[in-house]
Amino acid sequence: MSTVETDATIGGLLGESGLLRSEAELLLRSVLGCERSHLLAHAEEAIDSSKARLAQDVFARRRAGEPIAYITGWREFYGIRLCVTPDVLIPRPETELLVELALERVAATSSARVLELGTGSGAIAVALARDHGAAIAFVYSDWFEALEGRFGLIVSNPPYVAASDAHLERGDVRFEPRLALVGGEDGLACIRAIAARAQRRLRPGGWLLLEHGYDQGDRCIGLFREFGYSDVEDFEDLAGVPRVCAGRLVD
Repeated sequence: MSTVETDATIGGLLGESGLLRSEAELLLRSVLGCERSHLLAHAEEAIDSSKARLAQDVFARRRAGEPIAYITGWREFYGIRLCVTPDVLIPRPETELLVELALERVAATSSARVLELGTGSGAIAVALARDHGAAIAFVYSDWFEALEGRFGLIVSNPPYVAASDAHLERGDVRFEPRLALVGGEDGLACIRAIAARAQRRLRPGGWLLLEHGYDQGDRCIGLFREFGYSDVEDFEDLAGVPRVCAGRLVD
């Protein structure tokens, strides 16, 4: 077993990490509990052997492909620091579009009962609740099965990756739960089920917002229209990729 000398330094650990500098800094910050400015200003600072060993361990985990969020135990989403474990999908920046579109529609009503399906880390629910000072009630349910009443807004980032999609074997996705990723053979099974059943849970004039895959925008628009939603529109994320489909239940 390799040993770590007690004269390990911040700069030395970063230089020998074998990672992108930005990733190494983020991981070392999590080990030392410091800000990036401290790393930059104290490159020659000695690190005790236990923390040096821990740093080398997390560097090795990242070199093996493990997502940084699972190593550090957190990920920032919509300005909120969220706890993340390997049991849930890692919150991604593109999902912030779903939150923004939902907030616009909540703001347009005097009051709205909001439902998020497939909560996972809680990123979407927490972001929506924070901006409106709302309480969150968690319900264990197979989609709508255990729910009661109607909602002014239903949002979801459901599993939407096709079962045969090669991306499932690449990058961080390899480590994420398949249950949160795969949406059947064509990737649309969950989207199709939610869109079909949401009409019975929306108030008249209520909105359904669903995140989808990069190549599913047109098909989602078709599904929404097929199920009778009005004002159907698809929205692109900041990268210009089709990302969220919206539809309103006819009054």
